[in-house]
Amino acid sequence: MAEKKSNGEEAKTVQAVERALAIMDTLAEAGTPMAITDLADKVQLNISTVHRLLSTLIVRGYIEQEPETSRYKLGLKLFAMGKTALYAQDLQTIGRPFLEELVRRCNETANLAILDGREVVYIDQVESNNIVIVRMFARVGSRGPAHATGSGKMLLSSLTDDELDRLFEGVTLERYTSETITDLTILKKELQRIRRQGYAIDLGERDEDVRCAAAPIRNHEGKMVAAISVSGPHTRITSYYLNNELVDIVLNVAQEMSKRLGYQDKG
Repeated sequence: MAEKKSNGEEAKTVQAVERALAIMDTLAEAGTPMAITDLADKVQLNISTVHRLLSTLIVRGYIEQEPETSRYKLGLKLFAMGKTALYAQDLQTIGRPFLEELVRRCNETANLAILDGREVVYIDQVESNNIVIVRMFARVGSRGPAHATGSGKMLLSSLTDDELDRLFEGVTLERYTSETITDLTILKKELQRIRRQGYAIDLGERDEDVRCAAAPIRNHEGKMVAAISVSGPHTRITSYYLNNELVDIVLNVAQEMSKRLGYQDKG
């Protein structure tokens, strides 16, 4: 199946995905549980095809089947995903002035990120006004390895050791530069240090010659929901500037944003 792009060209799509999405769209529009015969009629597919698709979607948690009526409805996983998407948008809206404040005070690139499994997802960014800026992998909507980024390590520090063990079970920590942590035991020690000091730094662990300072964003429950960070070249973010000025600035802005989300620091 294919649909038209805005320029008139046909965009290639995957038939099975199109059909699965059509089923979910139909259930969403109906607003009530549907029998498989009605569902098949609506999406114009034979019952056996719809049944196979529904079986996969049920296993993945996107669709549920009522045991009493055998009818199908949207699963709670979609509700959770929707909440996450809305929350990310809220964080982006709330966070934008704080990112702008960081750039105003540091004139380096400021980032806002959330954790998704073993990856950090950048939901907003304000670039430096410097004539010379470093082109980093981080862009709005892009993902990066949590173990090799300042924001990622900050967010991973909110997990317990047991949670970290489950998250990285059977996973090899990929090396990007000579500074990348590739051993889970060493990563855990790094995260312990981050918990104690309340911030994370990245000394070229994902992008060589790029340094970063990250701090936690907490909500009204005290839960770490995001990380805010400042990144720039090592030629400007020197060790002295990082440790004596930048970390304090990032921590200060992170605290202000957390207060905006209802967080109360009780010391």
